[in-house]
Amino acid sequence: MITIKTNHGDIGVELFEEKAPVSCENFRQYVTDGHFNGTIFHRVIPNFMVQGGGMDADLSPKPTRDPIKNEADNGETNARGTLAMARTGVVDSATSQFFINLRDNDFLNHGTRDFGYAVFGKVSSGMDVVDAIAAVKTGNHAGHQDVPVETVEIIEVTID
Repeated sequence: MITIKTNHGDIGVELFEEKAPVSCENFRQYVTDGHFNGTIFHRVIPNFMVQGGGMDADLSPKPTRDPIKNEADNGETNARGTLAMARTGVVDSATSQFFINLRDNDFLNHGTRDFGYAVFGKVSSGMDVVDAIAAVKTGNHAGHQDVPVETVEIIEVTID
């Protein structure tokens, strides 16, 4: 189990080790390296998702390892409470950023619009914390949209 400690409370996460081994190993390595500590949820869109894991409080991107293979074809869907790898328009471009789905986002699934977004885990506790994060006021900042006005910090991520 993984615990994402935020300034809004803790989020427990169960990883889908068998369905998304590459994504899970990647996520665990970023946890082990302390990469997520001090990052923020930099993109919050109500009724869609909250995204974090790659930027610090002044929206500077943190250095990452090489991108990983997209496992969106693993049979898991972008349902409410699941975690998926964020990526660019390039299929195999995910590094450290992830998002938590606030609702069933079927259009992000494999084969719906493109290769899709790889689901690699789910919130096992603290969905109320995720919903509280989803409710924060957002605005534009440093060329980014949907940025929380008050920082939503990922204080620490631990493997329990």
